[in-house]
This record gives sequence, C-alpha cells and structure tokens, in this order.
Amino acid sequence: MSHRFVRLALLALCLLAFPFRAPAPLIYRPGEGWSYEPVGGGAKWTRLRAKDQLDVAQAAFDRKDYSLALKAARRVVRVWPLSDYAPQAQYLVGRCYEGKGQDEKAFKAYQKVIDNNPKMGNYDEIVKRQYAIANKYLAGKWFKLWGYIPIFSSMEKTSKMYEQIVKNGPFSEVGPQAQLQLGAAREKQHNYPEAVKAYELAADRYHDRPKIASDALFKEGMAYDKQAERAEYDQSTAGHAISTFSDFMDLYPGDPRVAHAQKVIDLLKHEQARGYFETAKFYEKYHRWEGARIYYNEVVLQDPSSSYAALAQRRIEALNELLRPKAK
Repeated sequence: MSHRFVRLALLALCLLAFPFRAPAPLIYRPGEGWSYEPVGGGAKWTRLRAKDQLDVAQAAFDRKDYSLALKAARRVVRVWPLSDYAPQAQYLVGRCYEGKGQDEKAFKAYQKVIDNNPKMGNYDEIVKRQYAIANKYLAGKWFKLWGYIPIFSSMEKTSKMYEQIVKNGPFSEVGPQAQLQLGAAREKQHNYPEAVKAYELAADRYHDRPKIASDALFKEGMAYDKQAERAEYDQSTAGHAISTFSDFMDLYPGDPRVAHAQKVIDLLKHEQARGYFETAKFYEKYHRWEGARIYYNEVVLQDPSSSYAALAQRRIEALNELLRPKAK
C-alpha cells in the first residue's frame, strides 16, 4: 500500500509542477467554417463591432495570414450583412481565397460583391481580378473538388466565367477581351458554332474599336474554317468562312493577317470545289445527269483555276452532249 501511495503522490506532484494547456476545441460556425479556439469561447480574433472586426481581417490579410483574415471577414458579412463594412469584408473574402490559391471560390466571392454592391468604388478592379482568374483556367488550371483537390480542367466552366465577366461589364476595360476569350474557350472545347457566336458578337458590339473588331472577325473566320474541316460535305460552313474573311479583308486591308486570310480563302475554295466535284460524281454514278451537271458547274464557279475545274469542264461538255436532244 505504501508503494502505491508514494507513486500516486509523485504523479500528483508532477501534474502540479508541470501544468499544460489542453488542446483548443474544434468549433464550427455557419458561414465561417471550422476553427480552433480556446476553451471557454471568446476567440481572440472576434470583435463586438463590424468596423473592429473588419480591422482584424485587414490586419491579418496584410500580414498574409489568410486563414484568420478569411474567418474575420466572413464574420463581418454574416453578423453585420447590412453594415457599411460588409462590402469591403466580402471583397476581402475574395482576396483571401486568391491568396490561398482557391481561385474558383475567389471568383464567386467577387461576384457576390458585384451582385450586392454594383456601385462599389473598386468595381472595375474586381472585374479585372475575375478576368485574371478566368485566364488561369483558360490556360489549363484545374478546378478543385471542395476547393482543395484539383480534379479536372473545364472549358465549359471557364466559358461561364467569361460570360459572367462580360455581363458584369461589357464595356469595362476587360469586357471586350473577355468576349474574345469566351470564343477561345469554346474553341478549346471544339465547339466551333458557339465560338463563332462569341466572335461575331464581339465584332458587332465593338465595331468602333478596330483592334477588338478586327481580331474578332479574323477569329470568327478561323472558327468557321475549323468547323468546315469537320464537315466535309457542309459547303455552307466553308461559304461562311469565305464570306467572313472577305469582310475582314475589305474592312481592314492594312491588317498584317490579310495575306493569311487570302490563303485560307484559296484553300477553302479549293476544298469547296473538291466537295462539289465529289457530289457531281455521285450524281453521275446513279445517272442523275442534270444534278451532276449542276454540281460540276459549281466546281468551275468556285475555283476556276483549280485542277478540279478543268476536269469538271470536260464532264460538263460530256453531259451537255449526252443531254442534247437527239435530231429526229
């Protein structure tokens, strides 16, 4: 018994001589998330006034303690949503997410600022930040599961970002470029019809801005060209490409891309001629002479200097002889 008593006494002495702090509990607050805080509440970062709470958030952000800044800023928004400090706090939420590398969350946080405070003093800066984030995803950055685990690249989600940016400020400093980038994102999807629409809208809406309008018109023609490559017998798509490039050359004759546009037109006309020639051969194979003659004529009209035109002309002459009424 005496030995046991001695051991217990020594243990009690050690506990009294070397006190330790119990680990802080894990606390969850709606809208703020999980955080470790001292027992008994009264977290050191919480304040009783919105301005004081925002000051905590700003000070933490300035020293790049983004986790604490995020908690403090979100508390301002949650506890004092109608205060004059809530918009700046929501803006800080976006900045903190950017600092933590959680760009999709940052984009959404900035959108809340714009939706709730369209007259925010730094509105243009916020839209620029959204544009910079969208550009990261266009360049291939992966979206994250739950904001933490990179899982995939998505041009569909990236396109939605650019659409939102244009909606936020179509005539802002980045609005025209965002409209062009929307077309680029659609091209990366190989969704050329949607890319054409994006470029066409840019060319129309910003017609008084030559740099934007010329880029849009040229890229619209290129998107049509790529679409035509995937639709061998869809001659209308090639026709749209030729028409778009022709407009580009007429409107911007001094543009350095005019020579490239002309080259693409020549290739497209050659491809059109080949497509018409193959169609004519199909009709001729099944003795549909009049249809064959119509398509051979299209070959000559589309690309009169091509090798297909020479062959088509000979077939037209043969068909004319075949279809000529016989003398009785």
